[in-house]
Amino acid sequence: MVVSVRRWLRRIIFVLLLSIFTITMYGGCRLLAVWIAPDDPYRVPQGHALKVFHAFDQQEGENGSIAERLRLFYWYGE
Repeated sequence: MVVSVRRWLRRIIFVLLLSIFTITMYGGCRLLAVWIAPDDPYRVPQGHALKVFHAFDQQEGENGSIAERLRLFYWYGE
């Protein structure tokens, strides 16, 4: 039986790279999910407020940065 060291070495390198890329991708997705999610969606309103929907100022939405608009897009799904 012939055992090829190069072949096994390539397999080990492939498994290591696959593991590293998988962990990196998972971490990136987690960071993106944390960035998109609201700070505290179940926060108790202050004072006499009964707000159930956060409607921000129209000018703020139009003048916001592209990253903020993209965040709202993924957050609301619209």
